[in-house]
Amino acid sequence: MSFGKGLSRKPSQTKGRQLEDAALAEVQAILGDEPRRRDLLIEHLHKIQDAFGCLEARHLKALADEMKLSQAEIYEVASFYHHFDIVREGDAKPAPLTIRVCDSVACAQKGADALAAALEGGVDPAKVRIQKVPCIGRCAGAPAVQVGKRAVDNASELSVRAVLFEGETAAEIPDHVKLDAYRTGGGYKLLDRVRAGELDAAAIADMALEAGLRGLGGAGFPTGTKWKIVNDLPGPKYLTINGDEGEPGTFKDRYHLERDPHRLLEGALIAAHAISADRIYLYMRDEYPAVLEILKAEIEALRTAGIITSIDIELRRGAGAYICGEESAMIESIEGKRGLPRHRPPFIAQVGLFGRPTLNHNVETLFWIRDIVEKGPEWFAAQGRRDKKGFRSFSVSGRVKEPGVKLAPAGVTMNELLNEFCGGMEDGHSFKGYLPGGASGGILPASLADEPLDFGTLDKHGCFIGSHAIVVFSDQDDMRDVALNLMRFFKHESCGQCTPCRSGTEKMEHLLAEGDWDEAKIADLDAVMRSASICGLGQAASNPVASVLKFFPEEFGK
Repeated sequence: MSFGKGLSRKPSQTKGRQLEDAALAEVQAILGDEPRRRDLLIEHLHKIQDAFGCLEARHLKALADEMKLSQAEIYEVASFYHHFDIVREGDAKPAPLTIRVCDSVACAQKGADALAAALEGGVDPAKVRIQKVPCIGRCAGAPAVQVGKRAVDNASELSVRAVLFEGETAAEIPDHVKLDAYRTGGGYKLLDRVRAGELDAAAIADMALEAGLRGLGGAGFPTGTKWKIVNDLPGPKYLTINGDEGEPGTFKDRYHLERDPHRLLEGALIAAHAISADRIYLYMRDEYPAVLEILKAEIEALRTAGIITSIDIELRRGAGAYICGEESAMIESIEGKRGLPRHRPPFIAQVGLFGRPTLNHNVETLFWIRDIVEKGPEWFAAQGRRDKKGFRSFSVSGRVKEPGVKLAPAGVTMNELLNEFCGGMEDGHSFKGYLPGGASGGILPASLADEPLDFGTLDKHGCFIGSHAIVVFSDQDDMRDVALNLMRFFKHESCGQCTPCRSGTEKMEHLLAEGDWDEAKIADLDAVMRSASICGLGQAASNPVASVLKFFPEEFGK
C-alpha cells in the first residue's frame, strides 16, 4: 500500500516506500521503551499524531518498520478513525489548532451550524481549522465546542474567540474525588473484602441480580448473569470497560468520571478479582481529554498506593469512531485494529478480547457495585418506580430549563423527569416530543410522555431506552430536520463493513435531504437495514425516520 508518490528508489533497494532514517529516529524517540505489540498500534498512532499534529507518510512507514507490520495494516487502521490526520507527500499539513463544533441534534437545536460558519469566517485557516463533528458528549451545554482540548459549553463566537485569544487550549480538569479522599470515605474496603475471600463472584452476582442491576450502556443485560457466565469459564480472561459513549445525547459516563472516578475503578477491580480476570482494559473516548487525564493520574495513584496488585488496569484511548461503542468493535479497537463489529455467535463472553472469555461493562454499571454491596441490593431495588428497580443516570438535553445528568428512579415517566428534575420546558417552548434513548432509540411524541422509562417499556412503540439519553423537542423544532440530522450522523459513523448499513444509511439520508418522504420507499429500505445489518447501528439507524412518519403526521400536512 502506498501513501503517495514515495521517494526515488535505488536499484539495490526493495520496491515501495523507502524508510527515512530521520523519520525512524523520531518515531523511536516518541515510542521510547513502549512495547511494539500489535494491540498497541492505535496508542502509538496517537503518540505520533500528538507530537506532530498529523500522521505523515514517512512516519507511518517508520512505524510499520518499527512494529514489523505492513504499511497497508498501518494505513487501514489509521484511516478508519476520524481523529487521525494522514498527510501524504505534497499535501499540506492540517492547521496546528483544531476547533471542533458539535453539530449533533442537541447542538443543532442551539445554532451550531451558524456558530461554525461564523467561526470559519474569522480565523486564519493556516493557523486554525474549523470542523463540524458528531456528538462530543457535552449536550447539556449546547452548542458545545472543543478548542484544541479545551471544552467550551454554551459556546458563542465571542466565548470561543476569547479562548483563542488567551491560548487556553489544554483540557480543563474539573474538581474530582482523588484517591486519598475516596479512601477516607471508605473506598477500597470492599475490594479488600473480595481479596480476602469474604465475597466471591457468585455472592456479588446474586446481589446484582436481586438489585436489578443491568447493563447501562444500552443493552440492559442482567449484570449478575454476565458475571456468572464469565466466572465459570477457564482463564485467561479479561474485563473490558466501555467508556466510548458516542450516542448523540449521552454524557452520563463523562459526568460521573469527572466527579468520582474511583467508584468506577473500585467496581472494576472488584469485578476483575471476583471472576479471576488477568487484566482490565478501560476504553475511553478521545473526545473526553479531561477524563483521560483524570483516569491516567488516578490509575497511577492506585499503583503507587499498592491497591493495584496482580490485576492491572490498562487505559486505552479511542480515536473518534462511534461504532466502537459496540462491544465487539471496541474489542477489535483494543486489539489495535479497525473497529469492525464481529459476527455473533460466538459472543464475547466466550470468545472476546484476544480470543479469550471477556466480561464487558459500561461505566455506570460498575459505578453502582460498591453501593449495592454496602447498602444492600434491596436498597438499590427500592429506588425505582412502577415495579422497576434502581437508579438511572438520565442524560437530558434540548428544550429544557435545567439540562444535565439527572439521577432518577427507573420507571420514571418523561413528564415526571421533565417537571420534577429539569424545571420544565424553556420559556416560550411547548413540549412536542423526545428522544428516549439517544439517536437510535426513536422519537416519541409528548402524548406518550407518561410511559415508564426503562428497558422493554417502549418496545411496543418501536422505541427503546438504550443509554437513557433524553433530548427534548418543542413546537419550534421540525421533526423532519431532526430525523435528517440523526440519519446524517449514522451515515457518517457507519463502519462500512456491511452493505445494508453502508448503502442504506447513505440512501436514507439522500431521500430525506431531497425531501422525499415516500413511505413505501422508506419502509422497504428500513426493512432491509433492520434485517440484514451486522450490528445495532444499521439495525436501529432508521428508527427516528420511522418514528416521525408514525407519530408526527402533521409534519407532512396530514
